[in-house]
Amino acid sequence: MFRDRTDAGEQLAQALAEHQATDPVVLALPRGGLPVARVVADALGAPLDIVLVRKIGAPGQRELALGALVDGDPPQAVLNADLIELLGVSEEYLEQEKQALTEELNRRRESYLGDRKRADVAGKTAIVVDDGIATGATMRAALTATRRRGPETLVLAVPVAPAESLHGLSGEADSVVCLSTPAHFRAVSLHYQRFPQVSDDEVIALLGDSS
Repeated sequence: MFRDRTDAGEQLAQALAEHQATDPVVLALPRGGLPVARVVADALGAPLDIVLVRKIGAPGQRELALGALVDGDPPQAVLNADLIELLGVSEEYLEQEKQALTEELNRRRESYLGDRKRADVAGKTAIVVDDGIATGATMRAALTATRRRGPETLVLAVPVAPAESLHGLSGEADSVVCLSTPAHFRAVSLHYQRFPQVSDDEVIALLGDSS
């Protein structure tokens, strides 16, 4: 049980201390991952950036993920090809969704970071941080897109996650750091004493500290 996201970040930073000398870059999944990642980045003396991810929903079943679009230049689509084929989803539908989601990703990045350039991860240690993992679908997309940016080492770092989700993600990262893998996992929030929603203003303030 973590007191709050700051406490989780402090404990996670200790577990990641060995990466301090590897030219790390910390990448957070907003919004909940930002308070954790801010602490980690400060402890490692690393730049902090974000990985924005938006789910691509199926036609008529928006909660069913066909994949995800991840912020980038250009944005990276991570698709579930088997599900797309099973449902007979057209290329036209996917392109329309990608275009709409790209506009939303651009809006969010502009809101959060303004004109600040993205952190370069090529040839470096990229540490992708969130406040926890449930199914792992969003994290999988974030890791896949980050891998395509050419880091020398890709690290997945979270305070808490179910073991089965970590197992499913283990092939997406070079190493996985997770402080707690409860046997009976129900929700990330249940492993924090305080787990308030993180507002856009808080995200902007936390990222502003790294400018």
